[in-house]
Amino acid sequence: MKFRQIATGALLASVLGAMSGVVAAQDANGCATLVGASSSGSPQGFQVRDGEPVDLVSGGKTVHGKLLVFGDNGVFRAYWQPENSAEKYVLANAGTDAVRLVSTPPQGSPAADGQPGTRLAPQHVLSCPAL
Repeated sequence: MKFRQIATGALLASVLGAMSGVVAAQDANGCATLVGASSSGSPQGFQVRDGEPVDLVSGGKTVHGKLLVFGDNGVFRAYWQPENSAEKYVLANAGTDAVRLVSTPPQGSPAADGQPGTRLAPQHVLSCPAL
């Protein structure tokens, strides 16, 4: 299953109006990058599965977080949750290796057994939450 199926166009359209606390990107490269948590120092990809450690890196600042994955009839939605925060941001597809982080309540039921497990390259974030 491809990531494009995870964050559908319908979901993007329904949540873009609820972008409270989100700052627009300054350029086409985005305002940050979502990367797999690693000690290597180089940006790593990550798997789309519940509990996967994923960091938001912007300039010299790193915000640790994790993925939460919810499913509904074979459609999966990935959310990024900053460490020590109740806020959840859906990863809304914005092109090849690019997402928008949109604050929204999760939809569907928690995914089980590491589903969908899709491997992603580091994702450029085109809209960043004010953290």
